Amino acid sequence: MTASALPKTERSGRLSAEDWAQAALDLIAEQGVAAVAVEPLARRLGVTKGSFYWHFPSRDALLVAALERWEKFEQEEVFGQLEPIPDPRQRLRALFNVVAHEVKSHIVYSELLKALDHPAVQPVIGRVSDRRLEYLTASFRQVGLSRTDARYRAQLLYAAYVGFLQLNLQLHQTRMQHEEFEAYVEHMMDTLIPSG
Repeated sequence: MTASALPKTERSGRLSAEDWAQAALDLIAEQGVAAVAVEPLARRLGVTKGSFYWHFPSRDALLVAALERWEKFEQEEVFGQLEPIPDPRQRLRALFNVVAHEVKSHIVYSELLKALDHPAVQPVIGRVSDRRLEYLTASFRQVGLSRTDARYRAQLLYAAYVGFLQLNLQLHQTRMQHEEFEAYVEHMMDTLIPSG
């Protein structure tokens, strides 16, 4: 799987519910939550609306499936690949590197933040944010920080992440060149991960 895309499902003739959910995620990344609609997605996928209604009763059901797919990807692929790393400092460094290079998921997240007033979006963002903060807090506890310091460090890191996304995706700050971005990520790791 590439670091820049959520997993794609293989097509074999008829579209699956996963194909529709992935297409909805792609559209969210490109145009936001409000752009998710049955007819444009059917045109994009080269099928009739009947294919959609075979899998979903409504646009909202598709949106929920797309959000579940995004949430599951993060839980299984992003956090799942870190679990085998026994050293908490190395696990945090790996998390920084994974997150720094997972582009499409960040774009989806940024678009979802703009749609927090949608009843399907808010609980997903709430769960994802809580899980991320809990994971970070636990990781900082494992490297020896007190409960309070670990929580504050997790909040600082998460605020930096959300702020960086907003600067780049919403405020269209000039993108860093590759070397500058890698140096920024390394600086963040050195600053926020306590040394042994």
